[in-house]
Amino acid sequence: MAGESTLTVVLVYPEVLGTYGDRGNAIALAHRARGRGLPLRVLAVERGQALPTRADIYLIGGGEDAATVLAWRRLRDEPALPAAVAGGAVCFGVCAGYQLLARSFTGPDGQPRQGLGLLDVTCARQARRAVGEVLAESGDPRIGFLTGFENHQGDARLGAAARPLGRLVTGVGNGDGRFEGAVQGHVVGTYLHGPALVRNDGLADRLLELVAGPLAPYDDEPVRRLRQERRAAALASRRPRWRRRGR
Repeated sequence: MAGESTLTVVLVYPEVLGTYGDRGNAIALAHRARGRGLPLRVLAVERGQALPTRADIYLIGGGEDAATVLAWRRLRDEPALPAAVAGGAVCFGVCAGYQLLARSFTGPDGQPRQGLGLLDVTCARQARRAVGEVLAESGDPRIGFLTGFENHQGDARLGAAARPLGRLVTGVGNGDGRFEGAVQGHVVGTYLHGPALVRNDGLADRLLELVAGPLAPYDDEPVRRLRQERRAAALASRRPRWRRRGR
């Protein structure tokens, strides 16, 4: 855990939850840690293997419907992830990973399934698939704006214990015309691919800070340029634009 000399990042079942390049989130964390001289190792845990209980950050990526159900069948009987989060570990779920962390999600057969309950969120299915660039404002100056690419048919209704990751500027996000993603303690869920932690270096740093403490400044000029390009692309798209309004 955080008191040890090397941070451990776990990729959860990347053979089924890695369809959209979300392995890149682990690469981004390793890159940001290396820029501060922090030792970090990435451990890929396949579906037939037991998850470790004492890692620092757990990453759950996106996947197609069938892959999500396969991962769910394994995770519902796997106590390690809830135990790790209870012990202070960080968990970051993208798309299918976001839904698996929720209290419940709706599968491809239209039936609700009980999620891990690490986020006070309920995920159903939208009538139309959401595909395209997303721009949101996090409200946290350390994170700033958020960009990503969404490709999902799920929504997300936040309960009282969860707060939004960002307020929508353009795109579909949680499907309510207001918010994208959810945060609850050390658990973060989002529909943003890209990979999300490559595009959003402030978010990557925030996850690292939760387990390693304050980080030294690190200016990554190529990422800064990428962020501005993706923000401009989202604003130039014909996707839904949303006014600012209260929750």
